Amino acid sequence: MSGVRGEWSRGDRMRVAAQLMVGWVALLWLLEAVDVATGHALDDFGIVPREPAELADVVPAAFLHFGFGHVAANSVPLLVLGFLAALGGLRRFAAVCALIIVADGLGVWLLSPAHSNTAGASGLVFGLFGYLLATGFVERRPLGILVAVLIAAVWGGSVLAGIAPTQTGVSWQGHLVGLISGITAAFLFRRRPAPVA
Repeated sequence: MSGVRGEWSRGDRMRVAAQLMVGWVALLWLLEAVDVATGHALDDFGIVPREPAELADVVPAAFLHFGFGHVAANSVPLLVLGFLAALGGLRRFAAVCALIIVADGLGVWLLSPAHSNTAGASGLVFGLFGYLLATGFVERRPLGILVAVLIAAVWGGSVLAGIAPTQTGVSWQGHLVGLISGITAAFLFRRRPAPVA
């Protein structure tokens, strides 16, 4: 921390954001290792739609995956997008992630095909993509707009493919709800301009 007011310096924010996201991704890999070691016992914490008891799995499902390939596919975008979002402040980042995870889980519970089982961090990934895409424009910050353009260039095609209903074996419903939740979070948690004296 720097300075007289105890504000975080840019270097502090970057270090903490990086540590947070490396720890988050490491947790996902650890959970998948536990899942494999226990004969995939954790897969039961995925979301089976429209069964009331499954509402308890809305949050845990965002941290679980169906195999190491599934974790690997989510790791890099979660690491990068989470890092960029966390630079805006940890409290706001926690609120954004909580909103996306809960809204996405409820959307999966409501909209997924019967008898399916959905888990994974991809709903959060799509949500963070939507959040970062919208935040710069909502707050009219040039750096935020530049970040939005860059992430759209890198991941825009994958996001469009991920929300296409024609995909099989992919929760396009979760991806779409995650994306919408992230855009909503950009409006709900936007920074207001400081009042002018």
